[in-house]
Amino acid sequence: MARGELTDDERRARLTSWFASQLPDAHEVRLEGLDRVPMGHSAETLTLAVVSRDDTGEQWRDVVVRVRPPVPGLLEPYDLRKQFDVLQRLESTPVRAPRALWYEGTGDVLGREFYVMERVDGTVYERSLPEALASAPDRLRCMSRSLIEQIAAIHTVDLRSTGLDQLAALGDGHDFVTRELDFWSAEVTRVQRGPLPALERLVAELRDRQPAPSNVVTLVHGDAKPGNFAFVDDEVSAVFDWEMVGLGDPLTDIGWAELNWSTPNAFTNLPGSLTRDEFVARYEELTGIEVVERPWYRAFQTYKMVVIMLVAAMLFDAGDSDDLRFAQMGMAVHHYTRAALAELGIHDELESGPVTAREERLRAVGA
Repeated sequence: MARGELTDDERRARLTSWFASQLPDAHEVRLEGLDRVPMGHSAETLTLAVVSRDDTGEQWRDVVVRVRPPVPGLLEPYDLRKQFDVLQRLESTPVRAPRALWYEGTGDVLGREFYVMERVDGTVYERSLPEALASAPDRLRCMSRSLIEQIAAIHTVDLRSTGLDQLAALGDGHDFVTRELDFWSAEVTRVQRGPLPALERLVAELRDRQPAPSNVVTLVHGDAKPGNFAFVDDEVSAVFDWEMVGLGDPLTDIGWAELNWSTPNAFTNLPGSLTRDEFVARYEELTGIEVVERPWYRAFQTYKMVVIMLVAAMLFDAGDSDDLRFAQMGMAVHHYTRAALAELGIHDELESGPVTAREERLRAVGA
């Protein structure tokens, strides 16, 4: 346990008291469960039931608590208030986002800010798939179709009627791609230990070939990969992980989805699922948004993925994290950088530079 981190008993006691303060008409508030969700690399996720008693009897609320990670985190700057506000505004829309319940921004309860949302039924197929599902192409087709329908629902949310256009934290959507390129380039500069020739070439090519700004500004999820969707009966029941949400170019979500669509551990990569071309055609049919410059958007989103992996490796290298998964991400940087360059027709052999954690750091953690 890190210095200053609460014990499980302390965390339970503090959360019990806090939940009681959010339910002033309830009595005998207690928590059942309080389990950490092992998936994910950023915000900490806890699942529990809040049990209380009122005049009508015992009440159970199954909830999820999203806690800001210790500083520095993988996806700085974290803005849990923004995520909470977005979820609240999506409640009246066709987007199947969990209902946001409470926000605690002072850090007085757990030492870090957090928000609470309802726990939605469903299974997330992040890393593996049951054999009965993997060998059922008709079901996989339904699941992949439902997934793209939810991405389309996100992109067709009425920004004005929901008040999303009034959330300053989301930006106004203009020059979105340019600001994204600037942000991720600044992240490279923040963590790099030396020259990174391949990455530097990649971002230069992305800037030189950047498409004209989109004439459509939508809500953008930011991480629309298959592992961020839960399913019940082959239909999406919930869309998770809104950490990179913003207003901007919807084709960035499509590029990210295309990038993740065919990864080996994704159910969308299996026979029966919609192909990338089929899901793009379905998306265009649902939204009326033309998907153009697909190789550029895939290269751009691969760059974003590479930067996240580089940041993770450098957090591990600097001793800010002992998570060996972070170290392993650095080992994939060179491969994905080359893949992004290939999307742009560039096959030059370029050095990657220092993108992995140093051996002495790996040995120290391993010991």
